[in-house]
Amino acid sequence: MALFEYAYDVNTPVHPVSAPDYMPVEQLRALQLHRLQQLVQRCYEKVPLTRKRMDERGVRPEHIKTLKDIKLLPFMMKSDLRDEYPIGLAASPISEIARFQCSSGTTGKPICVANTWNDIRVWQEGTMRCLAMYGIRSNDVLQVSYGYGLFTGGLGLHYGGEGLGCAVLPTSAGNTDRQLMLMHDLGVTAIACTPSYFLRLIDEGQKKGIDFRRDMKLKHGIFGAEPWTQAMREKIEDLTGITAHDIYGLTEISGPGVAGDCPHRTGLHIFEDHFYPEIIDPDTLEPLPDGEEGELVFTTLTRTGMPMLRYRTRDLTRLSVNRCPCGRTIRTMDRINARSDDMLIVHGVNVFPSQIETALLSVHEVQPHYQIILTPTETMDKMEIKVEVTAECFSDDIKSLENLRKRVFSAVNRIIGLSPTITLVEPYSLPRSEGKIKRVMDLRKR
Repeated sequence: MALFEYAYDVNTPVHPVSAPDYMPVEQLRALQLHRLQQLVQRCYEKVPLTRKRMDERGVRPEHIKTLKDIKLLPFMMKSDLRDEYPIGLAASPISEIARFQCSSGTTGKPICVANTWNDIRVWQEGTMRCLAMYGIRSNDVLQVSYGYGLFTGGLGLHYGGEGLGCAVLPTSAGNTDRQLMLMHDLGVTAIACTPSYFLRLIDEGQKKGIDFRRDMKLKHGIFGAEPWTQAMREKIEDLTGITAHDIYGLTEISGPGVAGDCPHRTGLHIFEDHFYPEIIDPDTLEPLPDGEEGELVFTTLTRTGMPMLRYRTRDLTRLSVNRCPCGRTIRTMDRINARSDDMLIVHGVNVFPSQIETALLSVHEVQPHYQIILTPTETMDKMEIKVEVTAECFSDDIKSLENLRKRVFSAVNRIIGLSPTITLVEPYSLPRSEGKIKRVMDLRKR
């Protein structure tokens, strides 16, 4: 079998772009092993850090005889990309590098990833397969409101939309009034952005008297780049009438297009002919079987510019043991609602912001805008949750507002087992974002 070549035999009528999703499992596993063996050989020969770590373990490329042998290989982490900045992990010479993409880190040097044209084509294929899975077709108008540039979001969905034949509107992030105007005037049917920015579009639209169901042709939202819960998805769909799709990716692996959800919503289908997934115990680092929750690890089977062997994403999820009713043979993972490094420790209790979001949105009057503030005191840390509620709540009497506050408190307390201070605030009073939202202000860090 040639390098990065695959074959498939599928009788189910699907969009041609999605055909690899239905590859027979035995053929898929054989392809994964073939690609893994070639990748390990390439990294051993061309990436000094990989060769050093494999030699320290006494592992050589020829030891990878089965897919299970991947556990013999060392892990890679984000710190490796920072330590080897800018391109010490590259497996291709600069003459073969087509583009650099960088993370959206806010402090210190960013991580820098070198891509060959092969890598960009794989990236485009992943976003095309996601869009096709969502039901988006060449007659759709796709508004890309992710940021363009070093961040992978904008370019990834842009190339995927163009590859699928969509009319792409590259608005990037920001200038919300213009975004709404173009969305309406050009009859946009699909938008790609962070869920928090789409909430801002909803807010600004409501201020202008725009009813998304009545005034827009929007049918699809492609959301990613930040954790968002099922409760948030349901809130977005209820407010606008669109179908909210989840797309997953990260700069180190390929940008958006590593995985996405089909209409059955059994999880996110991983395009594992390109991205081999593992779940490990984040403490012992031992592989876990499908069905058990742990840390997601990816190996980029077809990346040539800067391949990642067993890259620890810090995302917490599980791989499904069941085949999706859609017929795809590629495995699914649970939606990413939490990262191990997002975990907050409050009064000795482990708390994830996603748990708080789920609790808040279970209360009907609560709007999908909140902020968690952690402050130190002389005795113990204080947690305050500011949450927007509907304008009607503030027109009620004080007793009704206090009853609502108690209901919000009970919903949060029931899930996280803590007693935070709940502050109800009026609509549009909390910060909005044109990119990734920062919902936690941890003032305990010194």
